[in-house]
Order: sequence, then C-alpha cells, then structure tokens
Amino acid sequence: MHIVFFGDQHLDSLGGAQVSMRLQRTFLERAGHTVTVVAPRMHAHRVPEGDVPAGAYVDLPSVPITLDREYAMSWPGRATDRALDRAMTQRPPVDLVHVQADFWGAFIGHRYAQRHGLPVVHTMHNRVDVGLAAVTPLHRPVLAVLNAWRRRALRGIGIRVGGSDGWSYLRGLAAGASAVTAPSGHFARRLEQNGVFPHVDVIWNGIDDDVRASTLAAAPAERRPGRPRFVWLGRMSPEKRLLPFLEAFVASGVDADLEVIGGGAQRAAAERIVAGRDGVTFAGRLTYAQTLARIADADALVQTSIGFETQGMTPFEAATLGTPSVVCDPDIAAELEGGLWAVPEADPTASEREREAHRTAALAETLRRAAADIAAGAAPSPVPAVAEAFRQSSRTAAMVAVYERVRDGR
Repeated sequence: MHIVFFGDQHLDSLGGAQVSMRLQRTFLERAGHTVTVVAPRMHAHRVPEGDVPAGAYVDLPSVPITLDREYAMSWPGRATDRALDRAMTQRPPVDLVHVQADFWGAFIGHRYAQRHGLPVVHTMHNRVDVGLAAVTPLHRPVLAVLNAWRRRALRGIGIRVGGSDGWSYLRGLAAGASAVTAPSGHFARRLEQNGVFPHVDVIWNGIDDDVRASTLAAAPAERRPGRPRFVWLGRMSPEKRLLPFLEAFVASGVDADLEVIGGGAQRAAAERIVAGRDGVTFAGRLTYAQTLARIADADALVQTSIGFETQGMTPFEAATLGTPSVVCDPDIAAELEGGLWAVPEADPTASEREREAHRTAALAETLRRAAADIAAGAAPSPVPAVAEAFRQSSRTAAMVAVYERVRDGR
C-alpha cells in the first residue's frame, strides 16, 4: 500500500507525535509499504534522525510560528491544495490517507482525501481542550475560533458538526474518517464517551525494536553504583508541569541525582528553581538513541503531566527498558498496570490552589519513597507484557490490520 501521513509539524521537529510517526514510517517501509509524509516545511535547521528515503517528505509552504523557528504552519486553502496535488503527481497511486494531526495538518489531509476519493484513518494524538487550557486562559474563545475554522476548512466533508468545545472539534475532525485510532485505552474511552467516533481502535505508540535491543545490550547487567538517579524528559512547557516537578524535587530533599532532557520556553525558569542544587543537570535535546540510553541508565523516570497526555510515551519507553516510573497521571498509571510509584491524586472538590499544593506535596513524598526503595534495592519492576506490547513492530502490525479493513471497506 501507499499511505500518506499528514502531520501538523515536520517529523524532524521535536515532539512525541513526530517520534511516533517517524517510527511508524520506518516500520511500514520495512513491511513493504510506501509512506509519504506531508507536513509544513521546517525553518530551523535540524539533522534528520535515521535513514530517510529520498522523496519521503512533501514539505508544504509554511510560515514559522515559534521564535526558535522549530514549528511552522501551512494554511489549509486552495493554494496549499494545489501545491500538494502537484507534488503528489510524481508519486505512486495512493491507497489510503492517515491523518495524525489536530489542526492545519488535519484540515489539509481531509481535504486531500476528499478531492481524490480516498479513505481516511485518523489518529487522535491530542486532547485539545486540556492542552489549550494549560497554555492560555483564553482557551474557550480559542476553541470557538478553532471550531469555526474547522467548519470552514472542512465544509462538505462528513457531517456538519456544530458546537464550540474541544469534543465538538474532535467530532468534526473524525466526521470524514473511516476509522479512528487512539494511542491509549483511556483516551479511546473518552473519545467514544463524548461521541467523537463509535468505536476507536487502541494502538499504542511504540519503541524502535532495534534501538531498544541495542540499548538493552549496552546496559550493564547490574545497577551502576551511586545515588538514586531520576530522569525527566519532554517539552518544557506548562502542560508538562516541569516547574512544579522541580519545586517538588527541591522540597523533597532527596539525596538523588536528576537529569532533565529536552528544551522549550521554560528552561530558564526551570534552571532558576534548582540553581545551586547539587546533582541536577540539564542535558538539552538528545537524539532518540541517546535519550533511550539515559532512560535505561536511570533508576526511575518521572512523568508529571496530569490529564493532558493521550498516552504519555515516556513511561512506556521506560517500561520496555526495565526502568520504573514515578507517575502523576492516574490514567497512565492504570495503563502501565504496575512497575511504578503512583502519586496520590488531589481532592477534586478542593480549589485549584489547594489541588496544586497537594500535588506538589504528594509528588515530593512520592519522590522520597522512590529514592528510599531504589537505595534499598526494592524498586518495582515494569510489567513484562506491557514492555513486549510496546515494540513498534507489533504496533505496526496492528495498524496495518486497520488499514486493510478500511481499504477493503470492512
């Protein structure tokens, strides 16, 4: 099959969805399929990770939307449609469109599928209401604008979906799809319960089988001596809750090392919180293989976002490498099934200020408990079945089954 991916951002940019899509493309190509990735042209210079075949990407005309030029936007209109159609004339006939975007990439992908009479599989990577609420107090009017934009850009595609909230927005995106997938059971249930799609296929994002194998082969058989080692990684933005985590880490007083991996707008604020704190290092952005090696070497990974993640890849990556996690999000903790220290939830009836104070105190206490367990050699072990099911080869086989069902009209 020739599958066309549509993303909001170029796959060489930073982000969990981009990592997942790169792996999907690689493993689909290994299985004998052809994948073309359509996304906005990237304006920052980044060295591509892995072996990318010539012509794998269609880079759409775009404008940068962040100061570091990491992220860009392509306008979903007739000019972009024409540019895309011209680029695709040089490629094999397309069998199926796989939209893995939430904004302009989704609009462009659904418009392309409609023009060419192609079936669509749509993977929901983002719970837009929670994400917007985390980054702007104006999330409700922003959602109203997004829904209006969606109705205009997707006029005539699927059913006309009204409403101005986040679920209405996702229902509108799913209206033109033949199948919808989600990267976790908890997000799939929410999509179904809110009428986004009648049945959502659960297909986790995965870990590269080969990199996992080489990482495990290079890891020492016994724990490296020293203080307990924690690692946090991700985009340094409010919804990831890095700053509250660092406040909790300082408040915990644990005799432990911490490595923070990633980049983003909150780095300077993060460094100020732990200034003078012994054992805290900021590694910046690392390659995929380097990041997995750091996770494997750590005693525990710390996952701190709450309610935002539709999967939360990092604790699953850690589980496949034998590293337990400190987990703040109860949905992610339940999906992992074990091999973790769960941070107690705040009282939902309390005020937001009270809940945040509780979260910081509870996380500090959980870090103390984790450090004590690690020092005593009593850290929990990840569930083997979860580690096995997270391999990308198994995730690709599951997605191909969805593709075949949709292609054959079943």
